[in-house]
Amino acid sequence: MPLLLKGDKKLIRAWATYDLANSVYNLVITATIFPIYYNAVTTEKNDAGEVINNTVNFLGISFKNTALYEYSLAFAYLVVVLFSPLLSGVADYGGSKKKFMQIFSYMGAGACLLMFFFDKDSVSLGIILAIVACMGYSGSMVFYNAYLPEIAYPEQQDKVSAKGFSMGYWGSSILLVINLVMIKNYEMFHISSAAEATRISFLTVGIWWAGFAQIPFYYLPKGEKINHKRTTLANGYHELMKVWNELKHNKQLKRYLAAFFIYSMGVQTVMLVATLFGSTEIKDTDGSGMDSGKLITVILIIQFVAMGGAHLFSYISRKAGNLLTLKIATVFWAIICALTYALVYTPMHFYLVAMGVGLVMGGIQSLSRSTYSKMLPETYDHTSYFSFYDVCEKMSIVLGMACFALITENSSTMRTPILILVLFFLVGFLLLFRVPQKENNE
Repeated sequence: MPLLLKGDKKLIRAWATYDLANSVYNLVITATIFPIYYNAVTTEKNDAGEVINNTVNFLGISFKNTALYEYSLAFAYLVVVLFSPLLSGVADYGGSKKKFMQIFSYMGAGACLLMFFFDKDSVSLGIILAIVACMGYSGSMVFYNAYLPEIAYPEQQDKVSAKGFSMGYWGSSILLVINLVMIKNYEMFHISSAAEATRISFLTVGIWWAGFAQIPFYYLPKGEKINHKRTTLANGYHELMKVWNELKHNKQLKRYLAAFFIYSMGVQTVMLVATLFGSTEIKDTDGSGMDSGKLITVILIIQFVAMGGAHLFSYISRKAGNLLTLKIATVFWAIICALTYALVYTPMHFYLVAMGVGLVMGGIQSLSRSTYSKMLPETYDHTSYFSFYDVCEKMSIVLGMACFALITENSSTMRTPILILVLFFLVGFLLLFRVPQKENNE
């Protein structure tokens, strides 16, 4: 194994390559092809294309298919929330950072490979693998993020972090396009059906993830060992409690996190349910739901526009300030959700909404993190503060998806739970008014 020094360009490229490796899970499995396929194999239609059965059985309990998928993601992120402090403690303690990163990476990639065996007769298998893949992805990211201060100096870290994001964005988009071409032209690839081509796409995600991960696994060091008075297992939880106690005396940060938690419930839920909503609620000219090609086009629109949106909102924040820009973003989100509930019924409508979502998606995520960073007190312990931020974000996913799933389960349409998303954004908007412009300790 080559010994590369901190700040070395080769080491930095190797670290950023892990974003290239695992971002395909987020785009192909979480956001596009898997939920589209899942909805198709769990929905029974008559010859006229009308849904006659969309309930599934999981562990002896009957669920509406879309609600079960939403519950499963909520459960996966809940497990991540409960165990991420423990994992952070292990990563902070050091000495085995790369080993744990490898374990979770292979767990996630392996689950994606096994999704090849998921079909209409093995729905429980598909749901369990989706949960395991989510846990593998999120668990590996704990250790991946913990490497940043070890491989780059403080003045390099913003640029290095952006490099990883960029590589992940382009890499995942490339694989998604390849898979889309394979699914739409399966005969050209000597594949028997679009369904088989879809299951092969799950294989490509696992192979891509595990394959490109070999680069960071080869170059990254094992991790610096830091001794603590507490045990490795207790350290992560203790650090979160320390941040929580410090937040009680920082009015600005405390109130900002409350607003962020609420509106993030809406932001994260939109991305996770977008394709399911399109496949069930948006009707094509022949009265059928949107096909996989159009749904994936929607996600690609969001991906590409989000890049520009992040820069646009960064520019606006320089002129108007972070808090005012976030207020604008949350109102924009509420309007998009309200219009989707009332007016969006055709693919063209959905494409237009995707452009709006992409514009504000990249902006609000990027600006939320930078706003939090600017509000941090003078401290050397940024890792603990960002671990707390990550737990807040993951917990918002759990509650947002659980609320959406609960309403979906008791509604005849996926439009109804959109109203709860409007509420999340409006409450987040109002809470932002309570955030002081400058730090105010109490």
